[in-house]
Amino acid sequence: MTKSNFMHLRRQKRPTPENLLNPVGLQDLILFQDDWVLVIDKPAGIPVHQGPGGGPHLGEYVRAPDVGPKTAPELAHRLDRLTSGCLVLGRHHRALRRLGTLFANGQVDKCYWALVSGIPATPSGHLDAPLRPCPEKSRKTPSQNGRMEVHPDGHSAHTDFRVLGTFGALSWLELRPRSGRTHQIRVHCAHMGCPVVGDPLYGLRLAAGSGSPFLQLHARSITMPLYTNQKPINVVAPPPRHMLPLLIACGYPSE
Repeated sequence: MTKSNFMHLRRQKRPTPENLLNPVGLQDLILFQDDWVLVIDKPAGIPVHQGPGGGPHLGEYVRAPDVGPKTAPELAHRLDRLTSGCLVLGRHHRALRRLGTLFANGQVDKCYWALVSGIPATPSGHLDAPLRPCPEKSRKTPSQNGRMEVHPDGHSAHTDFRVLGTFGALSWLELRPRSGRTHQIRVHCAHMGCPVVGDPLYGLRLAAGSGSPFLQLHARSITMPLYTNQKPINVVAPPPRHMLPLLIACGYPSE
């Protein structure tokens, strides 16, 4: 990792809906579309739903007339505000019902990339750690609302992981959640002693020396068996700019 790469990260501004998610800009984020689904490359920092405090969110922009047909696309699942990458929307009610069934039955294969602080004890493995919301009394500040924890009385949660590369005390992980719990990957990584870099709830806000203010978690790809007697749809999102310097340091090929 060079000094210039670190300085580049420090100069980055947080993305906002205003400068990324206008109708024209949203067209540039489309990774795949057909008559049933729309898959976009969601930028980090953009909420998919309106939060309790209001404010712009992705849902406002996918309803723009020049983005979809008369029936506006609707979210088939969700990503955390801080997470980038593949986000699936259904383009009509029939598509949403089909997607809902696939997600509920675990038939959608989701692959994430994360840069974490620490190196797992094994190069690959399976994390089985049930999750539940933290009790109110354990939350130190209002900013920790929605925090999850590993607890034997929680809902079952399973994640497969594989180390793709390392750089000093940092690791580049491929993660495949086998359940869909809130903050699952972030909590599971922290639980095994390797929190996601830039995680304000469960880990370190900044990568050591990088100055990056962004969560280093990316929904890399998604595979959906949407149509009968056809190959599953596979969509891949390119690595986001804010993760590239540390990915390259961990072994991702640079251009």
